[in-house]
Amino acid sequence: METFGARLHRAVAERGPLCVGIDPHPGLLADWGLPDDVDGLERFSRTVVEAIGDRVAVVKPQSAFFERFGSRGVAVLESTIRQLRNVGALVLLDVKRGDIGSTVRAYASAYLDPSSPLYVDAITASPYLGVGSLAPMIETAAAHGGGVFVLALTSNPEGAAVQRAVGPDGRTVAQTVIDEISQLNRGAEPLGSFGLVVGATIGETGHDLGGVNGPLLAPGLGAQGGTPAGLRAVFGAALPSVLPSYSREVLGAGPDPAALRAAAERVLAECRAVLTTAGLTDGSVTLR
Repeated sequence: METFGARLHRAVAERGPLCVGIDPHPGLLADWGLPDDVDGLERFSRTVVEAIGDRVAVVKPQSAFFERFGSRGVAVLESTIRQLRNVGALVLLDVKRGDIGSTVRAYASAYLDPSSPLYVDAITASPYLGVGSLAPMIETAAAHGGGVFVLALTSNPEGAAVQRAVGPDGRTVAQTVIDEISQLNRGAEPLGSFGLVVGATIGETGHDLGGVNGPLLAPGLGAQGGTPAGLRAVFGAALPSVLPSYSREVLGAGPDPAALRAAAERVLAECRAVLTTAGLTDGSVTLR
């Protein structure tokens, strides 16, 4: 069974280091001239998949924007996941789940077990009930070749009070999360399957990301103010492991498919220009 880390490594080598979100919030649907209902949701998602699904390495649907329409919205999400798989994109579902015991085990079954209609390549997860509480997700992902991206350093201003709090051992909460995820990836080749979410706009924080040996998802690029050049300050020596993530910067170019493709190609070129200076010297930018 091929691991998520291996699939991601290959996808980035073939398609470039880019993750594009599918975030059909009401304002964006309106900008596209679509109704804020299930029909608009379905048309929006289908257009994004058809425009860029066969061109980018990772596509990241935001589950909340589908869930808000109830069961019919979740049905559109299931369909979107299937469509993305059919065109060869890796699917990272942005759900940020986190709980304990049987509940987190149920989340793991919902998203990381191939028998589920919501099965995806990887999910985002919250570790703030303790990284150990995510063990059922980690175990299910490992059993089925999936991945988990764990929140570490987020760009929202409220996050710092928790993530940068210092524990008895002198490490911040975020560094503890980083270190525990790094342990999961120890010895993995060509890339670990367990990643971290680190906001692209947080700047230099003094945290050590160099030993993660897994992907570092960097949301917040484009409309939220992050730039590819700014990734250097955030990630330092870990820059080669970064998976840049854009949403509105690309989606705002729609609904014209050609414009969506052009936007994705533009931001990919900008990211390549930065990542190739981090010791990645050939044209096929990889995560290592």
